[in-house]
Amino acid sequence: MMNSFPSAGRVSLARQFAVLGKIAMTVLFTVVFLGVQAQERQVTGKVKDATNTGMPGVTVAVKGTQRGTSTDVDGNYKVSVPANATLVFSYVGYSNQEIAVGTRSVVDVTLLEDNKVLNEVVVVGYGTVKKKDATGAVNAIGAKDFQKGVVVSPEQLMQGRVAGVQITQSSGEPGGGINVRIRGTSSVFGGNNPLFVIDGVPLAGDNTSSDASASGVGRQAAKNPLNFLNPDDIASIDILKDASATAIYGSRGANGVVLITTKKGKGKGTLEYGYSLGTSKITKRYDLLSAAEFRAAGGQDQGGNTDWQNELFRTGYTNQHNLAYGGGDANGSYRFTLGFLSQQGIIKESDIKRYSIGFNGSKKFINDKLTIASNINISNNQDANVPVSENIGFTGDLMGNILKANPTRAVYNADGTFTQPGVTEPNPLAFIALSQDNTNSLRALGNINAELQIFKDLKFKTVVGFDKSFSSRKAAYSRDLVIEGNTGIGRAYIGDIETDNKLWENYFTYDKEFNKINVNALLGYSYQSFNRSTKNITAANFRTSDMDLMLNNIASANAGKFGSNVINNSGSETDELQSYFGRVNVGINDKYLLTATLRSDGSTKFGGNNKYGFFPSFAAKWKIMNESFAPKDIFDDLAVRFGYGLTGNQSIPHNVYDRRDRYSGWGINAGADNIEGGGLNAVAFNNPNLKWETTSSINLGLDFAILKNRLSGTIDFYQKNTRDLLFYVISAQPAPTPFTWKNLDTDIQNRGLEISLNGSVIDQTNFGWEVLLNAGFNKNMVNNLSGVFDTGEINGQGLSGAFAQRIAAGQPLFAYFLRDFGGYDENGNSLYPSGDYQQFLNGKSPLPTATGGLTNNFRYKSWDLSLFFNGVFGNYLYSNTANAFFTKGSFANGRNVTKDVVTSKEGPLNAPDVSTRFLQKGDFVRLQNLNLSYRVPVSGKTISNLRVFLTGQNLLTFTKYDGQDPEVSTNKSINGIPSFGIDYTAYPRARTWTIGANISF
Repeated sequence: MMNSFPSAGRVSLARQFAVLGKIAMTVLFTVVFLGVQAQERQVTGKVKDATNTGMPGVTVAVKGTQRGTSTDVDGNYKVSVPANATLVFSYVGYSNQEIAVGTRSVVDVTLLEDNKVLNEVVVVGYGTVKKKDATGAVNAIGAKDFQKGVVVSPEQLMQGRVAGVQITQSSGEPGGGINVRIRGTSSVFGGNNPLFVIDGVPLAGDNTSSDASASGVGRQAAKNPLNFLNPDDIASIDILKDASATAIYGSRGANGVVLITTKKGKGKGTLEYGYSLGTSKITKRYDLLSAAEFRAAGGQDQGGNTDWQNELFRTGYTNQHNLAYGGGDANGSYRFTLGFLSQQGIIKESDIKRYSIGFNGSKKFINDKLTIASNINISNNQDANVPVSENIGFTGDLMGNILKANPTRAVYNADGTFTQPGVTEPNPLAFIALSQDNTNSLRALGNINAELQIFKDLKFKTVVGFDKSFSSRKAAYSRDLVIEGNTGIGRAYIGDIETDNKLWENYFTYDKEFNKINVNALLGYSYQSFNRSTKNITAANFRTSDMDLMLNNIASANAGKFGSNVINNSGSETDELQSYFGRVNVGINDKYLLTATLRSDGSTKFGGNNKYGFFPSFAAKWKIMNESFAPKDIFDDLAVRFGYGLTGNQSIPHNVYDRRDRYSGWGINAGADNIEGGGLNAVAFNNPNLKWETTSSINLGLDFAILKNRLSGTIDFYQKNTRDLLFYVISAQPAPTPFTWKNLDTDIQNRGLEISLNGSVIDQTNFGWEVLLNAGFNKNMVNNLSGVFDTGEINGQGLSGAFAQRIAAGQPLFAYFLRDFGGYDENGNSLYPSGDYQQFLNGKSPLPTATGGLTNNFRYKSWDLSLFFNGVFGNYLYSNTANAFFTKGSFANGRNVTKDVVTSKEGPLNAPDVSTRFLQKGDFVRLQNLNLSYRVPVSGKTISNLRVFLTGQNLLTFTKYDGQDPEVSTNKSINGIPSFGIDYTAYPRARTWTIGANISF
């Protein structure tokens, strides 16, 4: 039957079926579309704050989707949502809100200020205070703000992050020293580093490892005493800058206070592990002549071809492991940590290893009225040192000989021994291979404390703290090493330092609210003792070249013309500090805040006439935003602060107030039982009127926030005046004493401005951009000083007794005092248009007039990127390195120089006088830190968090200084008077890349 249909009919039927199919599909899609449309709908609303004001820029996101919008200038929004949608409202400084839409088409929201932000606390002396209630100049930084990558000591974590705080890494050596200056330089002999307080235990600030001074090598610096603390264990750093904040530490607060708080356990017991691997290379090499260039320029050809920088510099590797386990609840907490750091320096054979262990725990008893807690940090540092000196002459230390060694000299002789032409031209590779210098330091710091809630408003706390360390530095120079004073002799040096510092503090805290008046009071007593023992041994004229045997068998040194074994300046010193302190904070109507502080310190460092010092301070804060007339349409926060106070400085040697003698210079014959001389040397003399160095400080500050807290900041103006300057004065002979300590009648003034800004440029669910900016401006001046004091020793051939800096009235501290260089005459000799004599140069100084930091933090989903720049401006650097080595005279004597020297108009007989020829601007901007991290999505019960990261440090430096790095300051003191800003064969800085991961279980 079917076949009887005509063909045309069959085609028509097929088409009909096709049309019917299309209609059915259209109906189906229409139903689905209408169903979806029925589920999707527009939701509108308005977002307001607590004052019923519309909030622009609030992020409105549909939870679980990529959909979202932002509120307009009046706080209104419109967004399409599916069924069962939840809206998430977020804004910087306010608590997020999640609201289920349900069947509503209008959802209005009132956002409340984030109590966590409002109640964020900063650590101050003997307690904490809400950040919004701080009356003094206090900056707090946490883990998110810290420097990332290879960080050996705590100071590096905050470098460039805080306005008015300058941190200078004096050399790139692993574990090398760091200078910290808060609001300028105020002292000379009293030290300028701030007081560091770790978990409530104030540190003495002394070197805890030995320095060294070896014949033919020169003076070598001690390691950074803060290297013992593992930066990974640090939770926060709070910097107290003005007197109202630091006066609670009285005699030690003049240079600011840095409070370091270590991490505590919280939540369910969690195991955390972090590992990182870093590689470091030198950032800049000196542009020295190659062997071919040296020959072409007419240099003395010794037939070889050596790039000495290639021979000595290497890629250094750093490994870090950190393991922590901790947890906590309302009744207590615990946290155990283990850390290991191994960092190779970029000069061969230099490195540091640190093994650390820590515990932080607390427990409540007696119905939560008694809390007992303890913090303990123990570390062992092993430093491999290389002979980099602060003051060796033209014969050169290791770095000096890398720079001046003739590139046509071979490293080895034909028989495989080192080429060592003489004591004035040491072979850098021989310097390392035939010397051994290691420091081993063990340090334990911690406390145990108990806090009792006596009444609801009254608490009592007692703290027993300790800081104990032992460090031994052992160095040997083989008799085969050809350097001045060592050739054919061999010398060994052993320096031991042992410290035992104890702390006992007791204080009451009273906290009470009377209607609209809040009172917080503190009253306490503190006792701290500092014991320090030192021993130095030198030995010479060894029968062996084995350096291990030299150090471990001093008796292998022969008695003879070199005196054999000598013990120098062994002794023990003890100081005590007894203090009474109190503080009262009063808040009235949450508008007016007042703080008064008084501390009285008695120290055995001072004589009976001035044993006690008194250090008061006062501060006030007016929270303008809480006034009815406050311009709330412009500001979200507005407050002014004022503070004034006195602080002190007692960072001078032990027991300087009365005569004390010390045994020294004892010579003991190896293999014999007799003593060859020695005796008593005076280390202090009667000085009953010596008193504290005192700094008065005034601070005026402004705190503000605008644009719905998207931009906030602080502005502070300060002035510090330091008087009764502690000074070590050498007596003109004949005199009853060779030296004395005096309080100079002078005034060192630091005046400056600090600005800190935090901006949230973008804050959306999946993307954020935050900008942090800080800048500090400071002017330093010495007033009313009688006499002048020279410092800044300049070393090099023909430079005996030379100096570059002078302390005098009307100049900043360490002002340059130089000949004014004006080029060369027709004979290639230096011209000095202002006269061939040293003079001040319109206040040119190594102290910067401006410092700053800029951080950009970006967030995209699980990715985070941080870029940090820091800069220093207005300072000058003096290159003792160029003065000593990069002259035509040095080239004429067969030594290598930088390429610009051979093309200069200088003559080979020109004297390398101390002059502005070697003075350069030290301004720089550095890309200090780049950190890229990714939080890996994890699921399951084993791993709770996994983050991988890549960090770059010291990536780019923009500067006109032609040395290796503008962040440098070699100790070039004269008669103990420190210097600043002089570059002399410093261990070069490195560029470092680090990869790593942090994982929590």
